[in-house]
Amino acid sequence: MTVSTPGSTSRTFELRDGLSITVDERGDAAAAGGTGILLLHGGGGTQSVAELAAALSEHSYVITPTHPGFDGQPQPDWFDSVTDLALAYLTLLDVLNLREVLVIGNSLGGWIASDMALHDIYGRLSGLVVMNAVGINTDGSEKITDVRALPPTEVGRLAFHNPSLLPDPATLSDAQKTTAADNQRALELYAGEPYMHDPKLRRRLHRVTLPVLVLWGEQDGVVPAEYGRVYADSFANAYFQPIINAGHMPHVEQPDLTLDAIEAFVADKLAEVTRA
Repeated sequence: MTVSTPGSTSRTFELRDGLSITVDERGDAAAAGGTGILLLHGGGGTQSVAELAAALSEHSYVITPTHPGFDGQPQPDWFDSVTDLALAYLTLLDVLNLREVLVIGNSLGGWIASDMALHDIYGRLSGLVVMNAVGINTDGSEKITDVRALPPTEVGRLAFHNPSLLPDPATLSDAQKTTAADNQRALELYAGEPYMHDPKLRRRLHRVTLPVLVLWGEQDGVVPAEYGRVYADSFANAYFQPIINAGHMPHVEQPDLTLDAIEAFVADKLAEVTRA
């Protein structure tokens, strides 16, 4: 099924074993020549990365999948891990025949991107941008805050640096509240136990030789900046860049700084690989 909206097209791909993936496509696929950007959302669903997708699509072909279980999308009973998501998106790249794909992920999306790089046996990825990602165990004080028992207002206070950007729960419609609750359940299914990490991931990331940009909102009260530095150090070829005056979603609070950092990474580090 294909649905077009201003600036984007939505398509659903039937993969296998009852798994379907719906993606939002932006930009000119033909002009991209078989390359593109895969943008992976976190617990807030696709709307949390929609503006970044629009900005990136001015110069690139961008696909943003909705993780099964999020935003009302179906989720097979057997599909319940971050590795399931990573393998599904690698299969999606096979179906679309995309290569030299830059994967950008925020929060849970950054964890998925990291796992994709470990399983990319066909070499379809060119690099990663992980933004305030979860997924590793640091074995130190740089811990992820467990927000499961916290009220939404407190979670928002921890996640955002700018209080004016905090969503007001009182303004949400019943449909929006239902979607948020469903998204939280899907997030907990994928990453709830052990909480927001794979105990073995950190020790495996040294095998990822792709260029990796680790972007981090410095004022993140959910996943602290020092956790991000450990994340970057876990890769073989990573660059850590803090984003000032931003929390858990730097692309929302500091969109220009985030976009500039991504564009510089593409022009410098990824171009360096291409020239080699």
